[in-house]
Amino acid sequence: MNPRLAAARALAAVLSGKASLNSSLPAQLDKVDERDRGLTQDLAFGTARWQPRLDLLAAQLLQKPFKAADADVQALLLVGLYQLFYTRIPAHAAIGETVGCADKLKKPWAKALLNAVLRRAQREGEALLASMERDPVVRTAHPRWLQKALKAFWPEQWEAICAANNAHPPMILRVNRRRHSRDAYLALLAEAGVGASACQFSRDGIVLNEPCDVRSLPGFAEGWVSVQDEAAQLSADLLELAPGQRVLDACCAPGGKTCHLLEAEAGLAHLVAIDLEAKRLTRVRENLERLQLDAELIACDARDTAGWWDGKPFQRILLDAPCSATGVIRRHPDIKLTRQADDIPALATLQGELLDALWPTLEVGGMLLYATCSSLPTENTEVIEAFLARTPGARELDLATEAGLRQPHGRQLLAQEGGHDGFYYAKLIKIAASRG
Repeated sequence: MNPRLAAARALAAVLSGKASLNSSLPAQLDKVDERDRGLTQDLAFGTARWQPRLDLLAAQLLQKPFKAADADVQALLLVGLYQLFYTRIPAHAAIGETVGCADKLKKPWAKALLNAVLRRAQREGEALLASMERDPVVRTAHPRWLQKALKAFWPEQWEAICAANNAHPPMILRVNRRRHSRDAYLALLAEAGVGASACQFSRDGIVLNEPCDVRSLPGFAEGWVSVQDEAAQLSADLLELAPGQRVLDACCAPGGKTCHLLEAEAGLAHLVAIDLEAKRLTRVRENLERLQLDAELIACDARDTAGWWDGKPFQRILLDAPCSATGVIRRHPDIKLTRQADDIPALATLQGELLDALWPTLEVGGMLLYATCSSLPTENTEVIEAFLARTPGARELDLATEAGLRQPHGRQLLAQEGGHDGFYYAKLIKIAASRG
């Protein structure tokens, strides 16, 4: 299959609200020659990254918008525009190959339209974009609701956040401290000719100068190292783990933090990792097996404690709550297409419900670490503030890290170009059992 067609079909599912790229793209990649899979991924993710900007440009070039049934043609047009403005593909190839895909969509009428619009974009696109630069959606390539939210919450940082969201993310490793120290693994990378340096905040983190195939990393198959962003790596040390503890990792998939907790403290008595969907636990199990680690995995709604909790209290809980994922847009650019402003209050409600449900499973004197990969205080410090106000036995503890910005509650890490993702942490201690 033509990589442009594969990318467009994956994007069409996203534009139609039926899927994310993580779910729609793999099936399309299977239909593409192996040599073209890298191009297909770049076309899909790159088009999603710049979609808010490209979509407004397309609106200037089209006489009327596409019908809902023609999301595939719309996606193909966006893929064509992405090639013209963000790749080194020659314009004649970008236009010709993209237009030719219309036949495969069984919409031959679209060929003339695509050809005319893309050729006009080649001639006038740069001038049109320049004339639209005053619009922050065009300038930042973020949907208007998100651009406004970031500007309101982070008036000094919002443009840097948008720039980081649009940049390609670095590849960051987590060294398995059961197998090697970070310095020892850096030496192994140097011997293998892989350029890398230590992360600033995570004691186990290494950032590579250039992304690479994990199979080329020393000892990857043997579990010496994993791929995980630096911000997510902070949870293991912030939890203050100790031998003999029972630990709960709530909302655990894909299992990076689950494994890190076990790497960080070999003497844990028991680790329970739960996630809502059984199929997501497959990835957790694969990660545990590669690293030769063990945890009890349970597919359930974390809020339904009567259905999964055995009544034995936990000394530590990691709640990596479902969120808007606005801190990891650079890794999942289709978030710009799938998230809406109305999602945020509903997510904050869910986050509060998870805190309320899990708190009784924590023993007095135990700690709960609340985390999200969101950049929006609505899901972060405001959720913790509301929880503390309604929970007399909860107190907040300081976080032992200089990463991020201190908030009224917790610390907010904002996405950094070349550095960590956007993330949030708050740590709570249970000083008394709940009343009633």
